[in-house]
Amino acid sequence: MNGSATPTLSGWGRSPVVPGHEVRSEDLARVTVGHPLSRGLGRSYGDSSLPAPGDAEVVSSTLADRILSFDPQTGDIRAEAGLSLRDLYRVFLPQGFFTPVTPGTQYVTLGGMVAADIHGKNHHREGCFGAHVTSLTLRVADGRVLTCSPTVERDLFRATLGGMGLTGHILEVGFRLARVPSPWIYGESERISDIDQFIHGLKEAGPRWPMTVGWIDCTSGGKRLGRGTLFKGRWAEPSEAPAHPPRPKGRFSVPFNLPPFAMGRLSVKLMNPVLYWRHLRRHQRGIVHPETYFYPLDALRNWNRIYGKRGMTQHQCVLPESAGRGAARRFLEVLVAHGGASFLCVIKDCGPEGLGLLSFPKPGISIALDIAVRDDTQELIDALNEQVIKEGGRIYLTKDAFTRPEHFRAMEPRLDEWLAIRRKWDPEGKLRSAQSVRLFGDKP
Repeated sequence: MNGSATPTLSGWGRSPVVPGHEVRSEDLARVTVGHPLSRGLGRSYGDSSLPAPGDAEVVSSTLADRILSFDPQTGDIRAEAGLSLRDLYRVFLPQGFFTPVTPGTQYVTLGGMVAADIHGKNHHREGCFGAHVTSLTLRVADGRVLTCSPTVERDLFRATLGGMGLTGHILEVGFRLARVPSPWIYGESERISDIDQFIHGLKEAGPRWPMTVGWIDCTSGGKRLGRGTLFKGRWAEPSEAPAHPPRPKGRFSVPFNLPPFAMGRLSVKLMNPVLYWRHLRRHQRGIVHPETYFYPLDALRNWNRIYGKRGMTQHQCVLPESAGRGAARRFLEVLVAHGGASFLCVIKDCGPEGLGLLSFPKPGISIALDIAVRDDTQELIDALNEQVIKEGGRIYLTKDAFTRPEHFRAMEPRLDEWLAIRRKWDPEGKLRSAQSVRLFGDKP
């Protein structure tokens, strides 16, 4: 919400910004009655957590953050949907437990993790978060509060994992925490010279490392296209880890919106080689703080302000194995040809498709690009999406604000099944968002 007379809301990308405000209550079951949408900490980048045109209010789940039960023998936990990953991590990592899957920020809620069916650096091993969810409590469109699971109301459960909050208000989440041998990460990193070697290294590391991720330079062309740093990690064994627990990392804040040139094409082109050569030795290894490994951007609060007033979007796609290893190079060549520039270009290994009907990953590689919003952003996203369609891939709705409905339909063969289940549970279309109006034709 800004300081103007009309309150507004946005996602983390700060584009679009729409009229609307949050309604908050510790009693999430009560406050969701009659509302069309819930949201957590607003870390989805685009319009998935924004009200549809004409809807003034969305429910914020963040005050409903109680842990309802925990079994230290099994790791089974049940909590309200507004519990943040940061709070969960602070309570349970000292006890030897961690969430089985984590995204790249700790500032997300459990409800958001389900709605996006988040994935992490270990998708090739552990799948999406939904693979570890044992039950969900939802307020569905007709007002009933229901429990669904992989065996109870299975269609509703599958449509809710990655369903962007459009099948019901997520009230409670049950899942199983993973045991970890220590609270520290043992990591190795490797500087790699081009995108083809990078893909080979990423896939070669998968069977040996439970967590892998890479940063690539997507501004350099030719032989240097896609050069970058591959990070491999696992939880450190007690004999390797420091004797003391990791202390919470300090944080700095971006105090105001930076001018447009800060993330302009020239600035990004100049910064990428610096990032590449910052990894001086080709191979490095050692103990890493878990926040540094999992949440490097969280060290800088309000980092989205570096993209200025117009904000940013993220284009994250998965390019399937069936497209062949040249798919990444072809995709990056489209980016470079259209003058696209991204300071943050992250590449990950994706394993098998999960239960969620709109869950993003499938076997292949994921490429995520942070892109400053400019006059030609729609043109760039169109070009990238057309290439994704050619390769048989799809995009991640949690990050999206620009994809055209015909492009999403062309990417997503499971869409009709998901829409049918959604209509079964919400025949009048009561639950909606700005994104569902844009992509699925919901009435505003």
